[in-house]
Amino acid sequence: MLFSVIRKGLFALDAERAHGLTIAALAGWARAGTPLAAVASPPDLATRVAGLDFANPVGLAAGVDKDARAIPAWHALGLGSVEVGTLTPLPQPGNPRPRIFRLPEDRAIINRLGFNNGGLATGLARVPKRRAGVLGINVGANKDAANRVADYVAGVRAAAPVADYVTINISSPNTPGLRDLQHGMALHELLSAASAARHHDAVRTPLFLKVAPDLDAATIEDIAAAVLTHGIDALIVSNTTVSRPGLASARARETGGLSGAPLAPLARQRLADFRAATQGRLPLISVGGIGSAEEAYARIRAGASLVQLYSALVYEGPGLPARIVRGLAELLRRDGFASVADAVGAG
Repeated sequence: MLFSVIRKGLFALDAERAHGLTIAALAGWARAGTPLAAVASPPDLATRVAGLDFANPVGLAAGVDKDARAIPAWHALGLGSVEVGTLTPLPQPGNPRPRIFRLPEDRAIINRLGFNNGGLATGLARVPKRRAGVLGINVGANKDAANRVADYVAGVRAAAPVADYVTINISSPNTPGLRDLQHGMALHELLSAASAARHHDAVRTPLFLKVAPDLDAATIEDIAAAVLTHGIDALIVSNTTVSRPGLASARARETGGLSGAPLAPLARQRLADFRAATQGRLPLISVGGIGSAEEAYARIRAGASLVQLYSALVYEGPGLPARIVRGLAELLRRDGFASVADAVGAG
């Protein structure tokens, strides 16, 4: 009830301003040390992925907290992991405003932000040394980079010592030419260089790759082969889509990436595609249209080891992670699974 009142006020504001105020509030609580009632995860939701221990499989997707401003607050909401970024080597303003659009009739969002962030150094300086859950840092290339592979190498090298895992994001539709890195020798060159950069002080930080949903069968097979060849630890499937599947909102024609409920069928299909292409040899993280425990559970049974939330938080509020966590525990027990790992791919 309280969130419905707050949401009404936030929805009266420009979407980007509302988002900024939300992040600022969370960051303020974290800085002030305001007690945040951390949501405990049921023990049977604990899972191990890519050598990392997650209290539960529900995480925050990159793009929500681009500049790593509110990490403790996100963990306190009950999320087993938080992925911040995308961070680029140099600060950049992103694309012109307005660039975030709510589609309430579709429970969706379109954004064309373009990797707006304060840069790697500023974002990494905010990362707490002690934290209540797993932290991923998502890195990208600057729009005007002369050598995008070099930008990714710089990002991985800087983030690896402070992150639990690092994600290479080559899937945003809002940086011209970025998705070209998902293909052929460009992908192999990138993964080879980034994999070498994640080593520090005899530690090998897990490296994840985030891909787009707008891929054909041949590209899916090529990506699967490349990530297995170069020792990538997990695949995040997927980012926003440039397609517009049956939208009702007047904002449907805005350019940018679509996220939220309408993305769910495509995200489910891509999860199945990559599960088949990798033959279950690589952990998969499912993103896109997840807004309930039932949907999260369906993704796990379809082959996802972890799931991430993004747009549903706008429509469902900060209580959503805890509701999904509780619901997942109930669904696992109902079906006789002793752990999340037992349910992965069982559907």
